[in-house]
Amino acid sequence: MPVAIITGASKGLGHALAAALARRGWDLVLDARTAGVLEESARALRRHGTRVTAVPGDVTDARHRTELVSAARELGSLELLVSNASALGAEPLVRLEELSPDGLRSALETNVVAALGLVQESLPLLRAGSPGAVIAVSSDAAAEAYETWGGYGASKAALDHLAAVLAVEEPGLRVWTVDPGDMQTDLYAAAVPDDDEPRPGPGSVVPGFLRLLDERPVSGRYAAPALAGAR
Repeated sequence: MPVAIITGASKGLGHALAAALARRGWDLVLDARTAGVLEESARALRRHGTRVTAVPGDVTDARHRTELVSAARELGSLELLVSNASALGAEPLVRLEELSPDGLRSALETNVVAALGLVQESLPLLRAGSPGAVIAVSSDAAAEAYETWGGYGASKAALDHLAAVLAVEEPGLRVWTVDPGDMQTDLYAAAVPDDDEPRPGPGSVVPGFLRLLDERPVSGRYAAPALAGAR
């Protein structure tokens, strides 16, 4: 069975994608910071008959990243790495004049430095995959200038560029940066708590991610809603 590592997988988009892969028979290594919620999510996914390893921890911890890759190795392979864990830098989001340097560092550490560190740990297994793939979950804030989204958007823009360079350096892999679009998630609620406009749930864009895995287009940046709508 193919194996995927998914960070930020206890709820939201990470959990929705994990559930879709479990239904397809994938074995999973799941990460999140809250152990109880992560294990509950893992138990639900095991009902699909796949092996699911829950590894609670913080992706900014190098030892935790090693544990994630070791868990995939124990399952036998690694075909997919999904960097989905994200930090906003401020909750709720604030204008740049109010954004603390520590807040920006937090966003960069989680969204960029940790993502790169996990790729570096995973490369030997991904190169041996059939073939391996990396999905970096980005944001439209990486490409558009939205008030208060500066720190988070800058971190996701940096992630986009790292993914683009990785694709050039690792032509044997597929490296996709995916903008999931607006979704109703805890992350968005923390970012803009006063925004109560209805938004689609994370499950609505999962078909776009699955299309990438099914069709394996060239490495690049994709919008999940467009991929999902075109199926």
